Amino acid sequence: METTKWMFKVEREEIHYLRTTIESYDGMAVVRTVEPGEATIELLVAPGCEELMSELLAALRAEEQIRLEPLHPPGAKSRE
Repeated sequence: METTKWMFKVEREEIHYLRTTIESYDGMAVVRTVEPGEATIELLVAPGCEELMSELLAALRAEEQIRLEPLHPPGAKSRE
């Protein structure tokens, strides 16, 4: 499946919360921890779910004060 890869720097203590929250939307995205020490995560977003994922991330930032610092512009395609 072709996914869209988004990478973010986050607070280390937020990784588990982000993973469980995002992956609770069954089939929308998978969260990988790329660099635990650097608190870098990668989201592999399913095709067609990019807009919904953007809305979810905006809500997490606004309502939960989660810091999600993009490491490069979203949209890089990945074959997974």
